[in-house]
Amino acid sequence: MKILQIHTQYRQPGGEDSVASNEAELLRDAGHSVIEHREQNPPGPLAAAGDMIRSPWNPAAARRVRDLVRVHAPDVTHFHNTWYHLSPSVFRAAREFSPTVLTLHNYRLACANAMLLRDNQACELCVASQNAWYGVRYKCYLDSYTQSLASASTIAFNRRRGTWRKDLDLILALTDFARDRFIESGIPADRIAVKPNFVPDPGPRTRAAEDSNRVLFVGRLTTEKAPDVLLNAWERAGLDYELDIIGVGPLEADLRRRGLPSVSLLGQVDQSAVRSHMLEARALVLPSIWYEGLSMVLLEALAAGVPVLASDIGPIPEVVAPLGPDWLARPGDPDDLAKGLARLQDRAHVAAGSTSARRLFEDRYSEQHGLAGLEAVYERVARTISGPTSERR
Repeated sequence: MKILQIHTQYRQPGGEDSVASNEAELLRDAGHSVIEHREQNPPGPLAAAGDMIRSPWNPAAARRVRDLVRVHAPDVTHFHNTWYHLSPSVFRAAREFSPTVLTLHNYRLACANAMLLRDNQACELCVASQNAWYGVRYKCYLDSYTQSLASASTIAFNRRRGTWRKDLDLILALTDFARDRFIESGIPADRIAVKPNFVPDPGPRTRAAEDSNRVLFVGRLTTEKAPDVLLNAWERAGLDYELDIIGVGPLEADLRRRGLPSVSLLGQVDQSAVRSHMLEARALVLPSIWYEGLSMVLLEALAAGVPVLASDIGPIPEVVAPLGPDWLARPGDPDDLAKGLARLQDRAHVAAGSTSARRLFEDRYSEQHGLAGLEAVYERVARTISGPTSERR
């Protein structure tokens, strides 16, 4: 098949960028033709402001994408991130000539800040009410009325015109949890399916998890990722292990000031170094206080046979629960997280968790499953396309 993949890259590369690139590479290796089209939000304030104003519906972006689809004539056009430079106008432009698929990596079709998080608490107000304007009232996006208005307007306008029903043949959620929230927010259930991410196989472990004395955190050092909660729990657990923290972010200076002797802040490292740390770790800790999408760090840990001690919130237990209840902790509760950390001293507990983690990767999140999922999606939308576009709406 020929797939046109369209994605607005983030200024700081993250999980969504990796997913799009990994999918393109996987499809090519399987013999498919993939055209990757990447755009970026403009860096200048005036251009950015203009695109933000047009974020509900950007005619210029629609024309660019229409021309792309005409030139390449793909069997499927697969969108990832379109916020905000592209806008949902591109779905209609592409669907005039091609089946369209959209992967939802976050909650942006229902929530102004895309995280279902407000005041450091999970928030589903705009989901349950199907009213994105609460995001403006509470300045949910970047603590700005103006930018929250742009985001909420995008949701409200396209919900009203039926964009998700008329212009997308299939929407992909990463988890059952996310699919349920999107349906509750008003997306037609028959237009949304679940297809999780995948990660490459990192190869054999350097050492058995239960023989390692290193515990790992990987992620942005931000409030919603809760590395501060992890340090509080680490102090209380009093383990004779080392905690390696990989990542950068606004909390980094505060974390460094704490100067805990068994904690190393390693900053930003490349993907190969992350993989090496994973293959040597006793466990990964994912203390997030927000719903996450489908954490690539979590899946990479499973692939490396690293058991994951994670917050019992949102879709995270959907992934981690097969490891057992002792691998989940109450979000934002350092005492409960400390109990989970203390269990890492049990070699049998860690060994069993490591085995379960690797099995879970092989059963659900391997490249083989990722390819099968993508091909099934593309075949599904290709089969549903018949007759002129007007008949499909």
